[in-house]
Amino acid sequence: MEALKTVKIVASAMAILASVEAGAADIEVDVELVLAVDVSRSMTLRELEIQRRGYAEALISDDVIRAIEGGLIGKIALHYVEWAGRGSQRVIVDWTLVANRDDAERVAAQLIAQFDSSLRRTSISSAIGYARRSFNDNSFSASRRVIDISGDGPNNAGIPVLEARQKALSEGIVINGLPLMTKDGIYNRFNLDDLDEYYRQCVIGGPASFVIPVLEWEQFPAAVRQKLVQELASSNELPVLEASFHQKPAPDYDCLIGEKIWEQRRQDWGDDL
Repeated sequence: MEALKTVKIVASAMAILASVEAGAADIEVDVELVLAVDVSRSMTLRELEIQRRGYAEALISDDVIRAIEGGLIGKIALHYVEWAGRGSQRVIVDWTLVANRDDAERVAAQLIAQFDSSLRRTSISSAIGYARRSFNDNSFSASRRVIDISGDGPNNAGIPVLEARQKALSEGIVINGLPLMTKDGIYNRFNLDDLDEYYRQCVIGGPASFVIPVLEWEQFPAAVRQKLVQELASSNELPVLEASFHQKPAPDYDCLIGEKIWEQRRQDWGDDL
């Protein structure tokens, strides 16, 4: 019995040591950043390509490279995923280290290697949930974990976006937004005129979180570059664009507006959606 007890103690100690060693093996970076990009059916093929090329150009820009190299550690961890409806996430660049221009160019090349088709529905909540879980066991460690959501419409599938946001905020994750308000595509009837406000009220959250609206596709590359610099630069180097903790939306703002629009359109059109 004593021998068995000793074996259990030794096994437990070894498990704890292995866990500590695994944690110690994580690569320390300034920021763990998820770029979560909308590819729902409301996006045209041209728009999907603009997004990929916009992120690729931004990542290799001098401003972004300086922001990466100017961090306390001089390294970031990056994960690029495209999303649409509930459970529809497509990883384009898995978690990878970016510490210099060569790393950024490697990621940019992956982004524009091929362009995929769009997917159905719009579940910002599922995108946030996926991104939140992806931080676990990604082999990186940072004092800041950021989810960067870009999209052209409100949540209309999956759990309510406020619930997904709160789970992320409770884990110390910051959510920033890039609402695409170009009103293009065949499904623009699902768009909101105040999508930027929807993002402010219902999507973003955490210390120094912000929204950068895109009104014309010509603005997209510059907006992405500005957003990345803001996310990567230390707070004492650049002015905060917009501070927001947003635990709750304003009492008169409806964060279920996307679900209500979808249900109304479904009743009107049935299975043609």
